[in-house]
Amino acid sequence: MDNPKIIGQTKTVGFQVGVRRIFPISQEEAWNLVTSQDGLNFWLGESTNIILEPGQKYITKFGTGEIRVVKPLQQLRLTWQKIGWEKASTVQVRFIPSSNNKTTISFHQEKLSDENVREEMKKYWKKVLDELKERIPK
Repeated sequence: MDNPKIIGQTKTVGFQVGVRRIFPISQEEAWNLVTSQDGLNFWLGESTNIILEPGQKYITKFGTGEIRVVKPLQQLRLTWQKIGWEKASTVQVRFIPSSNNKTTISFHQEKLSDENVREEMKKYWKKVLDELKERIPK
C-alpha cells in the first residue's frame, strides 16, 4: 500500500510551502520594500549587515544562511536555517509584475523538515505579507 501524500511534501526537497500576494505597487517598489535593510531585518530577523550578493553569508536574530541568487527587481534565493532547525531550508522570493502597476510578491520555501514546520512557515509568510502590505506608503 502506498503512503498517502501529505500536502506540501515532495519527493526530493522535503516539505515546501508557497505564499503570494498582489501589491498595488511597482516591481521596483516591491523589491525595495522586501530587500531594503529595514525589509530584510523584518522578515529574516534583525542583523547588522546583510549583503545581497551571491555567496555572502549572514547571521540574524532568527538564524543563519547564505545568499545564493540575486536578480534585482525579479528574484532573491537564499538558504535559511532558523535557530533550532537541524538543517537549512531554501527560500525564494519572486517579484512578478502585472498590469496596472501591481506586483505579486511570492515567498517559496523548500527543504522543510516536516509538516509541522511547513504549517509554521506558511503562517509566518502570510504574516510577513500582511505586514509588508501595512508598510506601503499610503
